Amino acid sequence: MTKARLLRLSVVLVSIFMILLIIVYWDNVGTAHFYLHTSFSRPHSPGAIPGITAGGDWEALPEVDEFLAKLLSSNLKQNSSTSRKTEQLLVQGSSKPVVSNLEENVRGYDWSTHNARNSLDQEKLQIERQRTLREFCANSSFAFPTKERSFDDIPNYELNHLIVDDRHGIIYCYVPKVACTNWKRVMIVLSESLLDQGVPYRNPLDIPREHVHNTSTHLTFNKFWRRYGKFSRHLMKIKLKKYTKFLFVRDPFVRLISAFRSKFELENEEFYRRFAVPMLKLYSNHTNLPTSVSEAFGAGLRVSFSDFIQYLLDPRTEKMAPFNEHWRQVYRLCHPCQIDYDFIGKLETLDEDAAYLLQLLKVDRLLRFPPSYRNRTASSWEDDWFAKIPLAWRQQLYKLYEADFVLFGYPKPENLLKD
Repeated sequence: MTKARLLRLSVVLVSIFMILLIIVYWDNVGTAHFYLHTSFSRPHSPGAIPGITAGGDWEALPEVDEFLAKLLSSNLKQNSSTSRKTEQLLVQGSSKPVVSNLEENVRGYDWSTHNARNSLDQEKLQIERQRTLREFCANSSFAFPTKERSFDDIPNYELNHLIVDDRHGIIYCYVPKVACTNWKRVMIVLSESLLDQGVPYRNPLDIPREHVHNTSTHLTFNKFWRRYGKFSRHLMKIKLKKYTKFLFVRDPFVRLISAFRSKFELENEEFYRRFAVPMLKLYSNHTNLPTSVSEAFGAGLRVSFSDFIQYLLDPRTEKMAPFNEHWRQVYRLCHPCQIDYDFIGKLETLDEDAAYLLQLLKVDRLLRFPPSYRNRTASSWEDDWFAKIPLAWRQQLYKLYEADFVLFGYPKPENLLKD
């Protein structure tokens, strides 16, 4: 009798475990709104993005992935139907939004018409960008910190820039000062992760900036551990294999200028207290600084670009804490040698790249990418901004950001690195 009870108990426990396992997988991959994409970095016909359609053949998968694939296939037709109904809701370009944020109010939007369909061969451009990235990631003679580690070696807290949209099978790694506010808005619209009076936002520019940068708005990889525990890393790998992954980058030095303008030339209370006050004390010999940024600006106490560069080069800086995300290197934010990105966009070709990406994702009928700022920091400004920075500092700064220059195909700024 005792053996029979133990056998029945074992069967019950195993059944419960299998049910929990199915629930975890089902919840994680978002099967209620699942659109499965494979990498479109492989050769394909122009304008098309390979994907797995209902009834299509699956690639050879490990057993656990095969189980997941079968689980999803039965629901794919239903989800595709839901997708078509949703995509019929074409978002019209909204009227110009009321701009309440200081930065957006100062800089404004560029509402001029851009011809996004220029002569650039976008498909060939993507192949070239990905080839450059992969070649240098595989080049043993080109070394930089964290290059050789595997995806499993990346701590969860370093995966907080990977935003997941399960509805459309998209992963976006956001890089601050590279149009990330508007790309986050796009991800909110696509994932329907934020509601306005019970209705998902349809126009990216309708989403208030304070909600865009609220971490609770987005599902990011670093949150997986709290939700799925020991399953989290395996689930991340499944999504990385099946979803379309993209990021946008920018000339590293221009990104630094943009970060400085945004955080230290405008009144920003948080950045004043956390960064400006220490910089002014360490590099400008100021004491008894005002407690508020408005008082400091009124007294003419502002961080100079030279102070900012010294802060970046000071070895004490990262002993205290890692670089803030606004000036942290892209390779540390998005791990491009550990994650095989399907699309690499650049701010310098934002309009063309954004239009092409939305078409490839088959969401261009759902929304339009928002306009750029009118006075966006340009590469032509570099000479003026770095004119008063000593040559030795410029050379050290390049070494600090060299990996971002090389991996993403930005030319070495020789004019700044020589007398």
